[in-house]
Amino acid sequence: MFKNLTVYRIGAEWRPSLAQIEAALEKATFSPCGATQPSAAGWVPPRGEPNGPLVEAVGGHWFLQLMTEQRLVPGPVVKQRVEEMAQAIEQSTGRKPGRKQLKELKDEALQELLPRAFTRRGGSRIWIAPKLGWLMLDCASQSRAEEAVTLLIKCFDGLSLSLLQTEMSPAVAMAHWLGQGEAPQGFTVDRECELKSTDEMKSVVRYARHPLDTDEVRQHIGAGKMPTRVALTWQDRVSFVLTESLQLKKLEFLDVVFEAAGSKAPKDKSEAFDADAAILTGELVELVPTLLDALGGEQDLMGSASPQPASPTPVPAPMTPHPVADHAPPWDV
Repeated sequence: MFKNLTVYRIGAEWRPSLAQIEAALEKATFSPCGATQPSAAGWVPPRGEPNGPLVEAVGGHWFLQLMTEQRLVPGPVVKQRVEEMAQAIEQSTGRKPGRKQLKELKDEALQELLPRAFTRRGGSRIWIAPKLGWLMLDCASQSRAEEAVTLLIKCFDGLSLSLLQTEMSPAVAMAHWLGQGEAPQGFTVDRECELKSTDEMKSVVRYARHPLDTDEVRQHIGAGKMPTRVALTWQDRVSFVLTESLQLKKLEFLDVVFEAAGSKAPKDKSEAFDADAAILTGELVELVPTLLDALGGEQDLMGSASPQPASPTPVPAPMTPHPVADHAPPWDV
């Protein structure tokens, strides 16, 4: 269901009911791009059923689906049309268009070409965990996540979101794990990472399907290269790639998770949605707090957090979930 995970803390003042969320989403449902509209975004039923609810509740967790559409006009095509229009003006007036007029011609060419452009659709799944006060996005990039957050805040009155931050930065923690050859309790380091220098050269070293407990990797760390992403597995249940910005990418639930869930195949798409949602929430509400603990705990954005240490130090990671629910609003779910 989710391939990526970006976690936001929801402001305590936002305490909607399920019905209020549904009503807000209905005011911004998805409509395809018009003939001269470059892009469109809106909400669709997360189960994929026509005219279905725009928010689904599964086990106390809420799911939304954002749909986007974009008209694709290649830059070279626009440029060619602008050149044709500029040549026509030069032939009729005897002078070349200036910079301001060329900009106007570019806008005119784009409007002319948009109705004939192909469209491309995409979407982002959104998971709200009310009891934890989290909102999670399945977005491949931070820019896509920020676009989704902008639409969410526009849609819901009183909603405020802040990216989850930890006492120790993921880059510092990952450097410690690779340098010491030891992952935090409950995790194992897999065979993929990216290291980047912090100097003006910005040199990059990438490892794929390669052991990381080697002298070569430690030498890169010692030379000042910092990890920007490291592949990890939690409890032999979930594998993922942790990034320097605390995103989880390439999420994959391993066989033991599905064995524990039972071998009975879902009868239809609706049952499959419920089963996927139960697996996703059941695993990640334990994984994420444990990962936060491994990174020193969640940072208090109100200002009470202690300064981050200048050098990495081992941080024990207890297997009990981090008490993030203490910050969460007491919603009715």
